[in-house]
Amino acid sequence: MSTPLTNIGSRPAAYGPTEYGLTLAIGLIWGSAYLWIALGVDHMAPGVVAFGRVLLGAGALATFPAARRRIERSDWLRIATVAVVGNAGPALLFATAETELSSALAGMITSGTPILALVIASLMLRRLPGTAQTLGIGIAFAGIVLMTVPSLQGVGAAPLGIGLVLLATVGYGLNSNLLVPLQQRYGGSAVTMWALIVSSVMLIPFAAFGIDDSEFAMSSLIAVLILGVLGTGIVRALAATLAGRVGGPRMSTTTYLIPVVAIVLGVAFRDEVVEPIALVGVVVVLAGAFLATRSVASE
Repeated sequence: MSTPLTNIGSRPAAYGPTEYGLTLAIGLIWGSAYLWIALGVDHMAPGVVAFGRVLLGAGALATFPAARRRIERSDWLRIATVAVVGNAGPALLFATAETELSSALAGMITSGTPILALVIASLMLRRLPGTAQTLGIGIAFAGIVLMTVPSLQGVGAAPLGIGLVLLATVGYGLNSNLLVPLQQRYGGSAVTMWALIVSSVMLIPFAAFGIDDSEFAMSSLIAVLILGVLGTGIVRALAATLAGRVGGPRMSTTTYLIPVVAIVLGVAFRDEVVEPIALVGVVVVLAGAFLATRSVASE
C-alpha cells in the first residue's frame, strides 16, 4: 500500500483533552528551544549545534521500542525529505540565524508556520483556501512584515538572519503536512527517530567544519543537551503524533504559544529587547492564523 503525500488527520473533530495536552506541551517545549539555540551558539559553531541536537534527539527516541519500527523501502524518500525540510535544514538555519538575531525574534517569526502549512496543504490536496482562509493568510502576512521591520532597518539590520528563519519556517510548514500519512502508518516516534538519524548523517560535514571554531563551554553543552533530547527528539515525536491526529495545518497551531514563550525567556534570561511594533506583528499573525486554521478545522 503506497503512502499518500499528505492526508487529513485521523481525528478531524474538535480537540479533546489529548489534543489540548499535546498542543500545550509542544508549544512550551518548542518555545524554549530558541533560548537553548542562543545559548548553544554562544560558544559553538552553528553546524555543531545543529548536528548535536539532531543526534541527541535520535538517541533519546531510540530508547523507546516503538521508535525502532521498520520503515518500508518505498517510504524512505519521504523520510529523507522530512529529514531535510523538518530537521536538518531548520536546525542549521535557526542556529546560523541566531548568531545575529535574538531568540525572541526567531520564535516570533515562527508564528507564521500555520499559515504556510495551510497554503502548502491546499496545494498538495488541490483544494483552494476559502474566503476566511484567504483573509487570514493576508492578515498573517502583514503581521510578519510588522515583526521583521525593526530588524531590517538601521545599523543592527539582520536581513540574512530574517531570511534564514523564514526559510526554516517554510520547511516547517511543508514538514507538518508530510508527517501526517507517515505518522498514521508508522507512529510519531518511529518517523521522527529515523528522520533524525538521516539528519545526523547529513549534518556531519557542517559539524566537522565548525569544530575548530567551537568552544565546548558547560553552558552551551547543557543547552544543546536539553535542546537535543527535549527540544528536538521528544517534541518532534509529539508534533508528529498530533499531526497524524488532527492534520498538518491544525498541528502547526501549536506555534501560537511559541512567540510568547520565546519572548518571555529571551527577555528574562538574555536581556533581549523586543520592539513594540514587533509585538503588534505577533498579535496580527496569530489573529490571521487563528482565522485561517479555524476555518479548516470547522469544514
